[in-house]
Amino acid sequence: MGYQELHISNAFELENGDILPSLTIGYHTYGKYVKGVTPVIWICHALTANSDAADWWDGLVGKAKVFDPDKHFIVCANVIGSCYGSTGPLSTNPVLGKPYYHSFPLITVRDMVKAHILLRKSLGIPTIDVLIGGSLGGQQVLEWCIEEPMVIQHAVPIATNAFHSAWGKAFNESQRMAIKADKTYEYEEPKAGEEGLKAARSIALLSYRHYDAYANSQQDDKDALNYYKAWSYQQYQGEKLAKRFNAFSYITLLNAMDSHHLARNRGTIEDVLSSIQIPLTVIGIDRDILFPVAEQAFITQYAPKAKLFVIPSLYGHDGFLIETEKLTQIINKQFSHILKIYLKKENFIS
Repeated sequence: MGYQELHISNAFELENGDILPSLTIGYHTYGKYVKGVTPVIWICHALTANSDAADWWDGLVGKAKVFDPDKHFIVCANVIGSCYGSTGPLSTNPVLGKPYYHSFPLITVRDMVKAHILLRKSLGIPTIDVLIGGSLGGQQVLEWCIEEPMVIQHAVPIATNAFHSAWGKAFNESQRMAIKADKTYEYEEPKAGEEGLKAARSIALLSYRHYDAYANSQQDDKDALNYYKAWSYQQYQGEKLAKRFNAFSYITLLNAMDSHHLARNRGTIEDVLSSIQIPLTVIGIDRDILFPVAEQAFITQYAPKAKLFVIPSLYGHDGFLIETEKLTQIINKQFSHILKIYLKKENFIS
């Protein structure tokens, strides 16, 4: 329970043919797992989150919450390429004996899922009752449904898409440009590109939020002539990320998000979605400008067992992190039958 690591000494082959000589996966678990009795909830995190889902999704994960460690076994793994325990650009390359930095290879969403599957197997989990995630996490959810259709029982992709849009890639490239404009990014040190990272986060926030959210919380007094609220807010968000993340992992994960396409080497996107026989509870945010509801509607148009729910939120894309009460209502409605079944089975746990 809590934070753990899985260390894999064997080489890990990536989708593009590159090799990671070894692999570490950092992850959190909550609750006690009894095979065949305890429902498994697997959470896939978004871009800069870590594996401690009870911290960043505390409205959903915790005692008396919809995902309760007293009733469920909950897993969240840090994606490879990140900087919260799993192998990433600041990890030591065992072949060279120094951090990868710029030499870290391209990681795709498919690679992230492949690593999660290794962790699932090592934990002895044969099936996942509910697989859930938002944004990049939702992309992992959909990819996993293709990779292991007999393992996933129900899936909840939130504020995500079947392939990353040109609009999303444009936002990501703008962020990469901001980081690379910082000349220190050329250096091989953990803090390289830090000022560029702050600017990149400011760009990202404009896609995560909505006009209405800024109007609601960052509006200035009519007499203001300087030091506007929106200025300080953007600067604060940049500083906040720079204290906990690094530019190398940030670019690595932006590239991974841009790689997302369920149909790559699999046929047409319509046919791939149509092949998903797993029940999907697809959730969109009505003011999401980065992953607009049309992208979730596209998924439900072709996935035969998909239902679309749209949450109203002035927070835009970040609504999937903030609107936990509305998410709880949907999840409870969709999965109460599963929880009731397992509540009966819990009587057999000593």
